[in-house]
Amino acid sequence: MFKLAGLSLAALALSATAHADVSLKLGNTERVTRLFSYPNNCNVICFRNWTLEQTVEHYLTQSVQRDGYSDAKVLVKTDKGQLVADISGVPRSYEKPLAALLDAGDLAYNGASKLNADGKWAYSWNLFLPLGLALENRRSVELLHFPPDYSLTQAQDYLRSDTTDRWASLLTINGIPAEQTPGFQTIIDIAPIAAPSNAGKDLEGVYDYFKDYQATMVKNISVHASGIALPMVAFGTPVRNWIKQQYGPTVNVLSLVNISPSDGVKVPVLGSNHPSYIWYVADPASYTGKDAQAKADTAGLKVMGQDLSVACWQAAMGRDPESNPDIELKSCTQTWQVAQKEKTCELFYTSIRNLKTAQAVAKCASATIAPQLKQLKAPAPATALPPPPF
Repeated sequence: MFKLAGLSLAALALSATAHADVSLKLGNTERVTRLFSYPNNCNVICFRNWTLEQTVEHYLTQSVQRDGYSDAKVLVKTDKGQLVADISGVPRSYEKPLAALLDAGDLAYNGASKLNADGKWAYSWNLFLPLGLALENRRSVELLHFPPDYSLTQAQDYLRSDTTDRWASLLTINGIPAEQTPGFQTIIDIAPIAAPSNAGKDLEGVYDYFKDYQATMVKNISVHASGIALPMVAFGTPVRNWIKQQYGPTVNVLSLVNISPSDGVKVPVLGSNHPSYIWYVADPASYTGKDAQAKADTAGLKVMGQDLSVACWQAAMGRDPESNPDIELKSCTQTWQVAQKEKTCELFYTSIRNLKTAQAVAKCASATIAPQLKQLKAPAPATALPPPPF
């Protein structure tokens, strides 16, 4: 099993420990400014004209809310040149994961500084740590490539992107209430850089600059404070390749491996498509020939079945990390690629093709589509060009 001996799953539940006031020194103005990417959205005129203290309060409030502490309050102030976060209504231990995140952020800043010194930093990039996510009561971990720039500049919310929104919807389809999905979406991006959504190719050469940051984050985030290893999903080709480079195992879509971020710890990792990949493979423009639309539909259906299966596994393992990951994966693929293949088809046509439910049901029962549903596990048609590095 993927846990340390003698630990109970109950430790993952919201603690009944009496809540207290936590006071944490965040560092001097220079440190906090760079770790919180301040200002987030100013170009002469600020989209939101917040102070540094207000910006930090914003992200820390997101974290305590996503950790389930709905009554918690955050106040950030400057005292003798140091920024201090006073948080009420959380366990005394809450300062530990927050301090660990900021310490890892220093490593990310060092990597970004070296990247810039080597002339490889782009003018449109911003250092962006995974701020505002669940720090303590996380249920699973998502390994991704990089955050889109608008998550920082427009939303000021690490979980506000087309990628994370789509994946949250798949978790909800698999039984996770919408208000609980943030607990399943604690993200580690191997490139902690907010960049334009099409910047994947440009970021391929930067990963080694962030080795210390990456290793520290995976070690810290993949294991709950109770000692139980959390399920992890590796999204997209760059991330799956990175897993192989850093930890050894080859990770394909729907392949399950273990990694060991630290001695004695085994973390189950499931390979996945990038959440945005479906929009590429389901686009007729990605194919040639008169049957481009048919190829796009076929590929989109297969990817939808894969994505639903991964989200199903993530939901099941997040609810109970002591479950058998192999059994859960077999159950999930059987559900979405076989037993509920018609539902998989319907969800593809409603969420990707934007058909109404009745139209999607009719489409999935048609003579051209219905036979394909028996082949959801088969390889998808090849696109005319290799997909971009999501």
